[in-house]
Amino acid sequence: MGSIEQIAELTGHIDRAWQLAWNPVESLVASCSTDKTVRIYAYTSSPIPKFTLTTSISTGHTKTVRTLAWSPDGKVLGTGSFDSSIILWERQPVDEEEDSGGAGGEWESITRIEGPESECKCVAFSRSGEFLATCSRDKTVWVFSIYPDDYEVSSVLMEHTQDVKCIAWHPKEDILASSSYDDTIKLYHDDHDDEWYPFATLTDHASTVWSIAFSPCGNYLASSSDDLTIRIWERSGDQWQAVKIIEGMHERSIYSVAWGVGSGELGWLASGAGDGRINIWHMSRTPDAAIQARLIATQENSHGVSDVNAVAWCPRAGCANLLGSTGDDGSLRVWQINM
Repeated sequence: MGSIEQIAELTGHIDRAWQLAWNPVESLVASCSTDKTVRIYAYTSSPIPKFTLTTSISTGHTKTVRTLAWSPDGKVLGTGSFDSSIILWERQPVDEEEDSGGAGGEWESITRIEGPESECKCVAFSRSGEFLATCSRDKTVWVFSIYPDDYEVSSVLMEHTQDVKCIAWHPKEDILASSSYDDTIKLYHDDHDDEWYPFATLTDHASTVWSIAFSPCGNYLASSSDDLTIRIWERSGDQWQAVKIIEGMHERSIYSVAWGVGSGELGWLASGAGDGRINIWHMSRTPDAAIQARLIATQENSHGVSDVNAVAWCPRAGCANLLGSTGDDGSLRVWQINM
């Protein structure tokens, strides 16, 4: 059994912190909040990273900033808000002499995207960098095509019957997944003409599906639900089948799952929930190819008495054992998994 060691508690939001996003290229991590701000921290390398606030962005969103995501090249940060808009941010260059901290210049808004009619719940860039997707309380999933100087609507998908909570892109292909209050998960392809369509619906959950995450290899999908289970789905062509149920590990809604490279064949899976607990599993396959989830670490009261709203693994080389979490206490906490 391993352990979870808290190495940073990053405070400053004056209301609940909803989500965090690790920059895939630079040593930066960002958090967003009901207070309508985004806070960006720079961090040093191992063995024990140190975190420093580089900027706090007063986003101009008129309501809660619910979600944020980095582009694959790490140059653009997208924020989505309960005001139904998405704002894209880019750091402006500064002279090297002025940049004593090495964190670059100020982040400025470069584009404001509108389309959904109500609260934006999640925003995500595709791994290829060709698409941006959002989901909303209005039951829609929007896919935008990204061009050098523009973002154009590619598809508006209206497949869910209730609030869409989460979206996730496949790590190697342009496949999009969404989850909803309607207890289902939908998966979408494009038809190579920037038109998107659903090709699978996953229906095993018995309540709201709060979060979804693809495995690093792309052959599995994890989902967490209000039914207090985590389900692992395995891909066979365009078909996805539930092959593993993890249950009895959380006492309240499981709001977030994240799948990182960790160590071993299939990496590490993390979950965070309304019971304040964070769990870490080592994912592998048995000799007969069955999926196996071995609990390797757990942390009680990770945000005090507050809910855990999101967990996310650092994607950068050498940092695979770093996990971030955000909670209703307004903090971003960073954990190091020791084995």
